[in-house]
Amino acid sequence: MRSPAMQGLTASEAQARLKADGFNELPRTGRRTILRLIVDVLREPMLLLLLAGGLIYFVLGDLAEALLLLAFASISIVITIVQEARTERVLDSLRDLTSPRALVIRGGERIRIPGREVVRGDLIVLSEGDRVAADATVVQTIDLLLDESLLTGESVPVRKQALPSPETSIAPHAGGDDQPFVFSGTLVVRGSGVAEVTSTGVLSEIGKIGQSLHSLATEAPRLQQQTRRLVATFAVASAFVIGLTVLLYGLYRGGWLEGVLAGIALGMSMLPEEFPVVLTVFLAMGAWRISQARVLTRRASAIESLGAATVLCTDKTGTLTENRMTVARLVLPDGTQHTPDTAVRAAPAFDRLIETGVLACVREPFDPMEKALHALASDAGAGRRLVQSYGLRPDLLAMSNVWCGDDCIVAAKGAPETIGMLCGMSAEELAELRARIDALAREGLRVLGVARASWTETDLPETQHGFPFRFCGLIGFADPLRLQVKDAIAECRSAGIHVVMITGDYPATASAIAMRAGLDPERVVTGADVEAMGDAELAGAARGRAVFARIAPAQKLRIVNALKDAGEIVAMTGDGVNDAPSLKAAHIGIAMGGRGTDVAREASSIVLLDDDFGSIVKAIRLGRRIYDNLRKAMSFILAVHVPIAGLALLPLLTGMPLLFGPVHIAFLEMIIDPVCSLVFEAETEESDVMRRPPRSPDEPLLPRSLLIWSALQGGLALALTGGVMVTANRYGMPASEVRALTFFSLVLVIVSLIFVNRSFSTSLVEAFTRPNRMLVIIVMFVTSVLALSLLWPAAADLFRFGPLHADDLAVTAAVALVCLVLLELSKYPLRRRVPTSGAGTLMPSRPGRGGVAG
Repeated sequence: MRSPAMQGLTASEAQARLKADGFNELPRTGRRTILRLIVDVLREPMLLLLLAGGLIYFVLGDLAEALLLLAFASISIVITIVQEARTERVLDSLRDLTSPRALVIRGGERIRIPGREVVRGDLIVLSEGDRVAADATVVQTIDLLLDESLLTGESVPVRKQALPSPETSIAPHAGGDDQPFVFSGTLVVRGSGVAEVTSTGVLSEIGKIGQSLHSLATEAPRLQQQTRRLVATFAVASAFVIGLTVLLYGLYRGGWLEGVLAGIALGMSMLPEEFPVVLTVFLAMGAWRISQARVLTRRASAIESLGAATVLCTDKTGTLTENRMTVARLVLPDGTQHTPDTAVRAAPAFDRLIETGVLACVREPFDPMEKALHALASDAGAGRRLVQSYGLRPDLLAMSNVWCGDDCIVAAKGAPETIGMLCGMSAEELAELRARIDALAREGLRVLGVARASWTETDLPETQHGFPFRFCGLIGFADPLRLQVKDAIAECRSAGIHVVMITGDYPATASAIAMRAGLDPERVVTGADVEAMGDAELAGAARGRAVFARIAPAQKLRIVNALKDAGEIVAMTGDGVNDAPSLKAAHIGIAMGGRGTDVAREASSIVLLDDDFGSIVKAIRLGRRIYDNLRKAMSFILAVHVPIAGLALLPLLTGMPLLFGPVHIAFLEMIIDPVCSLVFEAETEESDVMRRPPRSPDEPLLPRSLLIWSALQGGLALALTGGVMVTANRYGMPASEVRALTFFSLVLVIVSLIFVNRSFSTSLVEAFTRPNRMLVIIVMFVTSVLALSLLWPAAADLFRFGPLHADDLAVTAAVALVCLVLLELSKYPLRRRVPTSGAGTLMPSRPGRGGVAG
């Protein structure tokens, strides 16, 4: 071990080690390049069909239709790239802890360098307010106190001492007082010291946890999985239909290229490619909406997963609590207690205790407990000067300050038993003192003793034992609960979400915070208890009314995995490096962005930029709203596909001219359908959205009731629009006019289906009057598009539309109105037969779970 009096590394030694070990930083998660994004999007079946149709139109010499199809194909690519770039750009702005600057000794001189350039063997100088740049062994210390909550979850800073000798062999570990090790990312809250770097980058404790994340696979959201399976199933069926259509068309009509276009049109009409497009849009819009509440969504699809969350595992420090100390209790020597309020001056009887506690602190404190004391009486010590300080030592856990003015006052604070011995308490008095300390500790308070002495001598004693101290009382400190936490947990309980607190802090502190938060724990499970439990027993404890305390990172990960194995959908919140593995293993990882580490943010799918626990509830509410509205959109899209596919197939069955080509189908499925679906995205949440249990994780995306309802809507729409097509053709209308009449009828019927699907449980009047600004915009958009395609010759030629007259337009409006009225009337008998979940459509809901939420 180097002595701190030595020169440290030379510049050449540091450069050689930097070259050998690499920079002191964590590797960034690999991103998908724009080319990779485009390749991934091009794997979608609908885009392949659009490209194939565009190629055939090029061969046929129809440049306008070819370019239009290619323009449709670019929509999904643009949406994906923009969303990915926006999320990563916001995340980059959060990288504030990756490389703190460090003061090192090199060649006998102290120089300030970027933290990423610190190397193994460097001597780093630690001072109040510094963030430690690398793992190191302390070789010199003066009252050194560090906040290691990012690694341990403990809210109370820990004391450090120097390594006794180079031969001493101690395994490095975070947490606990009087250890000679400091770790990368932790914060110096008091004192100073010098430490020799032992590990940097991926070899540090932060780095090891970061590396372990690579072995944890992030699960794809269930809704995304179901959507992909659904589209893949339809894609296989579409491929078969395309092949059969081309074969029949070529054999019986003789036009093979026209047969390919007819097959592509029919295949596109069967393929619900709007599902992933609408899913992307819904989740992107959801990510934007929730970002207004200061919540960053790294993976937009995780928002909908929140709606299915059954268990919310939360850290304590900085998540439920504010991670700052406040004075929670004042206790006089006679046992009189007082709970202070910074807005109201304490009773005069406590002035002496408060003043002495403040005088025992430094003038400008960095220690959180000293800051809390100064908040009560920052003017203490006015007119006096500090002449001597006695620091904390391992053999004497107390510190004293000597202040002189007209007289000299000695103020001491420290471990209550130590203060009691300095005051010369008898065994009986010490026993009574311990009883009071234990009572405060059971409330989760960190307790300090305070003593005071007067000094008239000229010379000061060498140690604190030389002062005639008199006991002033006890001061209890607490890490206060966040204001919104209790209401947020109550709302989680009403939504059927079980809240589990998992912390590295002490059992008494954890239990007290849980009680104040409204979790009402029946037992406290420690890390030692977890080690003795099997996975099934552990999951049972986590699903009950238990609080987990003194939990190591590996045990936190095991709790999350045990809950997942038991069938729970797990959301995990956290901010420290110790939370990162469990954040990534959970179905939904929620990191704190304000004070959270880079590792935690990289492992999470959602980042709370303001560290507000209440924002979690907003995210859950939004997740449920998105899923409800997505179901409405899916029902709508599925219903719309029935008449689109039927109208594409009808000419092949009846011998009529081919009316709808790939351009018409693409326009309906890539523009009209997704745009109309935006109406559902903008729908407000149902009144019971946070009063129903989470949906079952095994629930299909399209349950049977939804399929039946969609088929009913689509069948009626096909019958009406198909009737218009056949009738118009029978009366001898030109093909271009039949095409326009049928297309207009279909689009207006699609608009009527929007109103039908806005809500299953409300009346038609409410479907028209329920506020939704997007609905007005979409109706105006559709009307403008229809008018443009009819009145602008270039658009009419592109779609091959003939002119329509007033009586023709009246027919299209009548068809839409009949469809709307018949479907609204059909809701009444269906409501009595099919239960609803209050989400506005036919949606089964997860039955109530056993156990107690919260």
